[in-house]
Amino acid sequence: MYAQLTYFDGPRSPEQLAAADFAAGNRIAPAAGAVPGVLRTYVLRRADGGEVVVTIAESEQALADAQKAVLGTALLPGEDPALLPGPDRVEIYPVHEVFEPAGARS
Repeated sequence: MYAQLTYFDGPRSPEQLAAADFAAGNRIAPAAGAVPGVLRTYVLRRADGGEVVVTIAESEQALADAQKAVLGTALLPGEDPALLPGPDRVEIYPVHEVFEPAGARS
């Protein structure tokens, strides 16, 4: 299993956040979610709009395929590229350990 951390440094304006949310919900998540091996994504956001997107996948290749799928999407009508500058950095890590609460185990 692998994790990708995608960083969007703050501060980000309300317009940038609205554009990012629209892109994520209507273009990015559908493209990445259709890639086999992508298991889950968490979006963590601070009050200043700084964000870390954590994507968990079965393999490093699945993360690469998801990146390719997202980058291959065309902007939707009304999307302003000036409001979507892209991430500040992307890091990929192999998952070393997974901890689950005792009650979550079967």
